[in-house]
Amino acid sequence: MIGILYFIVIVLANAVGAISGMGGGVIIKPVFDFIGAHDVTAISFYSATAVFTMSIVSTARQLASGRKFDWQIVSWVSAGAVLGGILGNSAFEVCLNWFGNNDIVQLIQIILTVFTLIFAFVYTKYDWKNFQLIHVGWYFICGSILGFLASLLGIGGGPINVSLLMLLFSLPIKDATVYSICTIFFSQFAKLLTIAFTTGFNRYDLTMLWFVIPAAIIGGLLGAKFSNVLSPKRVTAVFQGVIILVLFINLYNAYQLLQ
Repeated sequence: MIGILYFIVIVLANAVGAISGMGGGVIIKPVFDFIGAHDVTAISFYSATAVFTMSIVSTARQLASGRKFDWQIVSWVSAGAVLGGILGNSAFEVCLNWFGNNDIVQLIQIILTVFTLIFAFVYTKYDWKNFQLIHVGWYFICGSILGFLASLLGIGGGPINVSLLMLLFSLPIKDATVYSICTIFFSQFAKLLTIAFTTGFNRYDLTMLWFVIPAAIIGGLLGAKFSNVLSPKRVTAVFQGVIILVLFINLYNAYQLLQ
């Protein structure tokens, strides 16, 4: 039953995540926390696997549809995301060892996620002045920050991806969603690779991947299809709606942990 429940959550989350550029992890992580069937380590792993799979499918679908990429942005942001993903996963493991309590680590993740959600909502709601940074160093720094947060928080990408890309590089929201998905791919690839060469996968129930991966593929295909159809205004509406929903789920999870 848990596998079927995870399957449904991932399909819906990854579809919305691919449309909005958030990646499904920003929904998957708090919903799995709410379900409470696995600990924070396993949930972060399943979430990373789901959004990594989604990012492959979504990017391939976008390329097949003829969407053009600025490969200088993609390459430098992605390079930064790899470094950030490795550092983020290392920071996650340090937190687990330092506090020795999954609930405390989960609460830290929730608090940081809530801050990124508020930033993303306020940014897209109000007409903030955008920068027009073009140096490759800024692309790398941006990717490193996004990769670090994605890996540490276990949310894959999150709303901060799209918001920061728009803020720093004056990208339209639909372009920012595409580059966000590319960033998610490399940050989660780095996270999974780090797990493979450090703790390994033996501490996870790998049978759950029979539900996680197919669901991620279906969600990625649906999201990429709708992303090409929806207008920028609709994409923004989806983006803001998801932020509000996920914000309330995270606040509820934090309340439960503090009881």
